[in-house]
Amino acid sequence: MDSLDLTRRNLLKGGVAAGAAMVLPAGSGLMGASPAQAFEIGDGVLSVISDGNLVLPLSFSYPDAPQDELVALLEANGLPTDTLVPDCNIPVLKTGDRVILFDLGAGPNFMPSAGQLGDNMADAGLDPADVTDVIFTHAHPDHLWGLVDDFDELVFANAAYHMGRAEWDYWRDPGTVDAMPEARKSFAVGAQNRMAFLKDSINLFEPGTEVLPGVEAVDTSGHTPGHMSFMLHGGDDPVLIAGDAILHHIVSFEHPNWPSGSDQDPDKGIATRASLLDRLVTDKARLAAYHLPDPGKGRVERNGIVFRFMAEG
Repeated sequence: MDSLDLTRRNLLKGGVAAGAAMVLPAGSGLMGASPAQAFEIGDGVLSVISDGNLVLPLSFSYPDAPQDELVALLEANGLPTDTLVPDCNIPVLKTGDRVILFDLGAGPNFMPSAGQLGDNMADAGLDPADVTDVIFTHAHPDHLWGLVDDFDELVFANAAYHMGRAEWDYWRDPGTVDAMPEARKSFAVGAQNRMAFLKDSINLFEPGTEVLPGVEAVDTSGHTPGHMSFMLHGGDDPVLIAGDAILHHIVSFEHPNWPSGSDQDPDKGIATRASLLDRLVTDKARLAAYHLPDPGKGRVERNGIVFRFMAEG
């Protein structure tokens, strides 16, 4: 490994535990995860397998939104006003001889409420050895850290790995750790630790390219500098794998102009979100988003400047 590579012990010293404590309230427990839920897209089948959930203080998620309006919106929809508990939904596309995962979840060392992908894959009858491809939306902990297990072994040893070039270059840059806010330095350290396992084999791509047959890369930067979403073509309607470009099933749709605390560039995140919601309506595309309520899939409707997520079970 190169100069960016870090041992698990050094990673923990670098603040992973502190980073998790920042967003994990005391006493939060494991949430139940659903079995795989599938629908057809062309000749393939898209399933959604849960990695569990996160537990995030509202102050972390929307620190710069108008708080009175935010609390009123959550209350009106029967949601807690101090904590968000977003699900973690991992899309699995089976098409031809490929089994493609979009992101890998949090793994064992981020939050105890997440990292359940392995167990839920087993329940769904999916063997990690059968996964042919992994496509990353971005390199935040709950999407990347499931790459390796407690023994620093690749969980999906037979897979080819794909990531947008801008995202790869950003997290691999030695200066990224120093530039990150103190509370999130562990995110960068953890990303560099895990990405080092892929440095000789990663397949890098640009926005607008076809990553794999029928999988179009869509630039949705803002949440991270190189965040990608993916439009799946081949069925009657396209399906957008959104990653974290759309984060909340109420707030992101009714107030897409409210900044998100988890977006590294909140202004860019707002612009990206608006563009993406417009495309979803215009293209009549279905949506599969990482943090919407399990299984996180549905359609988007528009009423003037307000959007609505119409969930599909």
